Amino acid sequence: MLRFLTAGESHGEALVGILEGMPAGLKINTSGIDKELKRRQEGYGRGQRMQIESDRAKILSGFMRGVTIGSPIAILIENKDFCIDKLPAVKNPRPGHADMAGILKYGFNDARCVLERASARETAARVGIGAICKILLAEFGIKIMSRVLMIGGAKGETAIKEKIDKAVKSKDTLGGIFEVTIKGVPPGLGSYAHCDRRLDANLAEAIMSIPAIKAVEIGNAIECSAKPGSEVHDEIFYSREKGIYRKTNNAGGIEGGMSNGEDIIARGYMKPISTLMDALNTIDIDTKKQVKASTERSDVCAVPSAGVVGEAMAAFVIARAFLEKFGGDSVAQISRNYKGYITGLKL
Repeated sequence: MLRFLTAGESHGEALVGILEGMPAGLKINTSGIDKELKRRQEGYGRGQRMQIESDRAKILSGFMRGVTIGSPIAILIENKDFCIDKLPAVKNPRPGHADMAGILKYGFNDARCVLERASARETAARVGIGAICKILLAEFGIKIMSRVLMIGGAKGETAIKEKIDKAVKSKDTLGGIFEVTIKGVPPGLGSYAHCDRRLDANLAEAIMSIPAIKAVEIGNAIECSAKPGSEVHDEIFYSREKGIYRKTNNAGGIEGGMSNGEDIIARGYMKPISTLMDALNTIDIDTKKQVKASTERSDVCAVPSAGVVGEAMAAFVIARAFLEKFGGDSVAQISRNYKGYITGLKL
């Protein structure tokens, strides 16, 4: 079973990701992982932290001579801005962030204990793990990409940049929508047999777990919810040239919790960043008096970055379902199982 854990704080010494269950025999080039990490740091509206960090992955275990050996893979991403013990206490929790709920949950008197781990900085480790999953999927012709659909109500590059510039001037933040597309997924990943094996449920959970994501859509679910079934469901056709195919993909490539062979499409809806330079009202946790929320160095907008993290989380979910379906302890074994299955699909 494929699974992962991450560890590390925003201003801690490093971030660590551990990926267990990756088969032996997969060639890994760390430059490919670093490329994904760099993509996560890019995007119009990112903050000063991206100018400090230049994320690079160091693989500590799980491979020899550039090839996986079947044991857990550990990835280290060092933080240049390592100063966690020197930073001041945060007494004014920020609305929209994990600060207040975390204080109440753990009994802290300093929101720093919460925000350091709750920070989206943690997603760098996820992107590193997702990059490895992408490498595995690419061996079988599966590709994952993302794009921004909307930021702050604006669509199109020019309108979006203008919206972000306006938010910078007003010391505000913006959210938006990103779309992840997964191409080349064979039919049959996931299962209708039990709720925790449904592919769309797992994909939605993974994308929702990204900080600031408040809604997930599979296919054209929102638009289709207002239409009759006759206009929604993707009719099935067959020809000798194409085999089984659809003319539409409103389901987003998943039916009954399983991939159906069409492109898998998922969208993440991101709320505006919680840290505002023109701070909102909150309370001082010591005095209980009304004050302005603390301000930490932050982004104005991170929707493009969230899309990259969405790719990583989708890659993990698809890779896990793929390995569950085709099994094997090595890439060679999985390849044989995969080829046999694809051959058997032909009607």
